[in-house]
Amino acid sequence: MKNLTILTLTGLLLGSLLTGCGSNSGSQAHTQTEQHQQESQNSGETEQHTEEAGQHNEESGQHAREVHLTQQQEGNLGIKVETLSEGSASSTISRPASVGYDLDQIAKVGPRIEAKVVEVIKDLGERVKKDEPIALMSSVGLGKAKAEYIRLRARLKAEEARYKREQSLYDQEISSQAELLDAEANYQEAKAELNSAAEALRLYGLSRKDIENIQAGSDEPLSHFYLTSPLDGVIQERDISPGQTISPSETPIRVANLSKMWVMIDAYEQDIRYLDKGQNVSLSVRSIPGETFEGKTDWVSYSLEKQTRTMPVRAVVENPNRKLRAGMFGTARISTGKERNVAMIPIDAVQTIEGEQVVFVPGNENGSYKPVEVMLGSENEGYVEIASGLKPGQQAVIAGAFDLKSALTAQGRSASHGH
Repeated sequence: MKNLTILTLTGLLLGSLLTGCGSNSGSQAHTQTEQHQQESQNSGETEQHTEEAGQHNEESGQHAREVHLTQQQEGNLGIKVETLSEGSASSTISRPASVGYDLDQIAKVGPRIEAKVVEVIKDLGERVKKDEPIALMSSVGLGKAKAEYIRLRARLKAEEARYKREQSLYDQEISSQAELLDAEANYQEAKAELNSAAEALRLYGLSRKDIENIQAGSDEPLSHFYLTSPLDGVIQERDISPGQTISPSETPIRVANLSKMWVMIDAYEQDIRYLDKGQNVSLSVRSIPGETFEGKTDWVSYSLEKQTRTMPVRAVVENPNRKLRAGMFGTARISTGKERNVAMIPIDAVQTIEGEQVVFVPGNENGSYKPVEVMLGSENEGYVEIASGLKPGQQAVIAGAFDLKSALTAQGRSASHGH
């Protein structure tokens, strides 16, 4: 275009200079000038088209095409450019989390023998201590087992006395050795039978102390026994009522120790290298604003969930006031203690183009922007690490990146249709 302008001005200047040389010569010169102009214009257009075609071919071979905007367009789209700050999302990772019971501190309680409920002692929400009665039960089978234990205990006592008497008589040479051996055999047999009966009672859930306290003629029926709590906690489930018969396969009562809770954290794939057991965790839940619950990670999964592509991480947190409830949702902040200084950028500033993650940066001209491929690190509270592709101190588009992507995509479609 510059050559065309120069040639045009030159032609006009020559035309004005030759005007005074006569009409024929002036007309001839004018005609020649027009021809020269036409040839120059055609030549210039050809060169320009060739140059533009070369530029287009060069750009189409590059991944990082540019978007050109006017100042007004930049304002309308809300394009915002800032210098990338230095930081690390890996030192503290914030991820979604849910609260659940500590399964090591929860117990399902039921009888070990078919029994009928006589009385419910502890109700839902009530606290219980370890070995404290929850319900009074009655079992015919247990009553028979206790009666058999009492009979065998009496027999053992009698056989023991006989054995000691025979031993004394044998020492005095009054009794024979055969009688002593017979008494000893009966004594050992009675002892074994009693031990077997005691073991059966233990299988029904009676403690050694309970067994020792079994007495004939007691005010309490032999069929009665108590369902007791195996740990300190709170009654979380109760599905029994007086008169109901409970089988050994049923566990109608659940006791949970709520002093600690499990927190299941959904970590991302890029977090894997930063997470480990024993890291400090601070949990905040939506329904309890202003409070945090502290704990530590105690398990990191070795596999990702197929559907969500997240990695489960478990933490045990303190629940001193029992405010946390199973099923609550919140945010867990894991202190990894593994910092590195990299460029940080808002997550929304990262776009995906042709399967690659990119960040837009200013081009060489005002109003021009081009995508730069980046590799991302960990995310934290709306920001993400740029592991490679950009460094701290470089400028990047932090707002309006999606509109730039749309413009770049539209520009690519337009160029494709043009050919």
